[in-house]
Amino acid sequence: MIQGKTETFEEMVMRDYGNITGIVVLKNGETLYENYFNKCTANSRIHVYSVTKSIVSILMGIAMDKGCIKNLDQKVLDFFPEYKIKKREKTIQTITLRNLLTMTAPYKYKLNPYIKYFTSDDWVKFSLDLLGGKGAVGRFRYAPLIGPDIISGILGKVTGQSVIDFARENLFGPLGIIVEKNIIFHSKEEQLAFNKATNISGWVADPMGVNTAGWGLTLSPIDMAKIGQLYLNNGIWNHKQIISARWIEESTREHSRWEAQGLSYGYLWWINEDGFAAMGDGGNIIYVNTKRNMVISIASLFRPKVKDRMELIREYIEPLFDDSV
Repeated sequence: MIQGKTETFEEMVMRDYGNITGIVVLKNGETLYENYFNKCTANSRIHVYSVTKSIVSILMGIAMDKGCIKNLDQKVLDFFPEYKIKKREKTIQTITLRNLLTMTAPYKYKLNPYIKYFTSDDWVKFSLDLLGGKGAVGRFRYAPLIGPDIISGILGKVTGQSVIDFARENLFGPLGIIVEKNIIFHSKEEQLAFNKATNISGWVADPMGVNTAGWGLTLSPIDMAKIGQLYLNNGIWNHKQIISARWIEESTREHSRWEAQGLSYGYLWWINEDGFAAMGDGGNIIYVNTKRNMVISIASLFRPKVKDRMELIREYIEPLFDDSV
């Protein structure tokens, strides 16, 4: 019975969600479904865009657990004593690490200055230069790409390691996730090729070697599902506490809200009535339903204006694979 339903589901995915490369469904820690599309396999690696943000949230939690960071109300500039602020620049001095994690920090740009960002040598300093301004601290403002790198800069300073090395040692390694290398672009063409690739394992870094925080990580659907399962397990993996349950609870509850979109936000996680999700451009998602003890991961190649993955999950995937629906 389920076989026929699965075939119908896969036909629908290929027809209506043509950029999906893989789907994994876990229930009670067991794999109920794993399949790949667009000539991809379990060995393929996809740029998951803003899912990267939620991975950085986990790394921040691990750094907190280790005592590398005292508390989230530390001022951002406390981590960058060498940074010289401009005269009369007051707002930036009040912004905290918590503001960065909850997207409640203002920035001095209306439109993302992508070209200037990509052609600069230091993406952390570039982001610091745009932090603050006339916007209100504490008001939600989603920073898709320019801004989150400040968190990478902080992680590097407090841990004494690159973000990718810290992640390998404390998150990726224990979960059996392989992220092979830093990826540094030398041309626009290299970046465009990276966004379309399915065989590059790595994490984008700026010319200074600092990994991105808002985008740039490649993962497989299995890797993504492991991250979700780690959070369902209250931070335990193979009987080892990878990240504290306290951080998981704190980071996946509402701290801010994007009123215009009707969306709740935690610490770089999107919050919903059933649990929480890491979401990236093009339809990449790690969805964790805490009520049903389910994890659903979907990897996708970039395509503008894709169909809503939450709709796919709630209307098709959950009813198909969860007998309690």
